[in-house]
Amino acid sequence: MTGQDLHYFRQWFAEYVKSFYTPDEGDNRNIEMKETHSLHVCENILRIAGEERLDENRAMMAETIGLFHDVGRFPQYAVYGTFRDSISVNHGEFGARVLAENAVLSALPERERHIIMTAVKFHNAFRVPDLQDNETEFFLKMIRDADKLDIWRIFFEYYGKPEDERPSAAGIGLPDIPGYSPEVLERIFNKQLIPLTMLRTLNDFKLTQLSWMYDLNFAVSFTIITAEDYINRIACTLPQTEEIKRMVAFLHDYIKEKIKETGNG
Repeated sequence: MTGQDLHYFRQWFAEYVKSFYTPDEGDNRNIEMKETHSLHVCENILRIAGEERLDENRAMMAETIGLFHDVGRFPQYAVYGTFRDSISVNHGEFGARVLAENAVLSALPERERHIIMTAVKFHNAFRVPDLQDNETEFFLKMIRDADKLDIWRIFFEYYGKPEDERPSAAGIGLPDIPGYSPEVLERIFNKQLIPLTMLRTLNDFKLTQLSWMYDLNFAVSFTIITAEDYINRIACTLPQTEEIKRMVAFLHDYIKEKIKETGNG
């Protein structure tokens, strides 16, 4: 990949996203949220690339994956009026299709195209699939970390705004009621990810976001979590029960151990 390729990708992305803005202010808030998210994910993935000492070519590939990882979100919203994959389409697979149908990556060598397309396609998978390809898996893990780090930012911004100023499609349709599901909390203590099918309340979704700590792959990701105080910032929005307090301490201990393991402590 060359700098010229990356310049083209940035231009193509900007023009593609621009085509989804409408005169409707509510629709535009949703589109703008995803456009901004994509750019923040580029920043995150480049930070990971820097910490991992990637050369210029691989760093440009990483940025391209960050830029395009959610490209399926824009037609998803245009067609279905939602960002919920469960009631529309898998946005990772949809994004890979968008790139293929528009031949966006056609100037790249086949190997680079394959890595970028695979990372876009599987960035939102429940778990990293067995790809039998260490290099592709490396880039996939990078985008999954970079994506989660910005989803947490969106979460805090979303719930910090008055309801009438929130992007309507950012919610996941769960009732905002007291309490949470014990079986969801139990999975955190078991260091397990939480499938969306288990969720019953908005608090369950908050617990799910905390379980993402177990799906991070790079030392800098754990460092960012600590610096941004993500665990406490999410936990303070949950019912302040004794088991929630135990969970917070449990997660802090886990993050400390991960930082120590990766030599970043």
